[in-house]
Amino acid sequence: MTGRLIAAIDTPELPRAQALVRALAPHCGMVKLGLEFFLRHGPQGYVAAAQGADVFLDLKLYDIPNTVAGAVRSLLPLAPRLVTIHAGGGAKMVAAAAEAAAQAGAARPKILAVTVLTSFDGAGLAETGVAGGTAQQVLRLARLALAAGADGLVCSAHEISILRDAFGEKPLLVVPGIRPAGAALGDQARVMTPEQAVAAGADYIVVGRPITNAENPAMAARAIAEAIS
Repeated sequence: MTGRLIAAIDTPELPRAQALVRALAPHCGMVKLGLEFFLRHGPQGYVAAAQGADVFLDLKLYDIPNTVAGAVRSLLPLAPRLVTIHAGGGAKMVAAAAEAAAQAGAARPKILAVTVLTSFDGAGLAETGVAGGTAQQVLRLARLALAAGADGLVCSAHEISILRDAFGEKPLLVVPGIRPAGAALGDQARVMTPEQAVAAGADYIVVGRPITNAENPAMAARAIAEAIS
């Protein structure tokens, strides 16, 4: 099912982003545009890069509730399918984002709460004062975000099973940190292959550099899409 694959277009360069979207959109359910690209090119660059493709807009918003609500409202004309916020912003912030998104009606973007970044492991969390390891922190933030109105979660593949056990099939689970067998880990600490993540219960997997840095990105995306179909 090509619909489960999200290709991360992690480049600040507009022409390259446009070329990647053209090449990859036929093999993916969505493309992901992130903070670096959006800060450089803004809404106009977003429209130019998206070229009508469905977009996961990964901005990881984090601020006081009123500011985050305003940011989400500002994004509604762009019609992204998914928008990320940080669950660590608290229940009021998550609720404000969800309420702002709802103003777009049936076309509203789904709000995904980021639990623990996939670059973190237990030691990294401990450095920030969070004890108990990644699984405990993911559950704590997931429970808060879903109760406050988030549609789903961004999580590591290694937390899929505990989230499904805790919350069932309803939350949308979007899983970055995906690396095909043999691919370099890069800056990801908690990874899984595409096949493993889908088998574990991921709704969407996000793959970046193993696709975009490939000699033939379209072929790389197609191979992953076929592997998880």
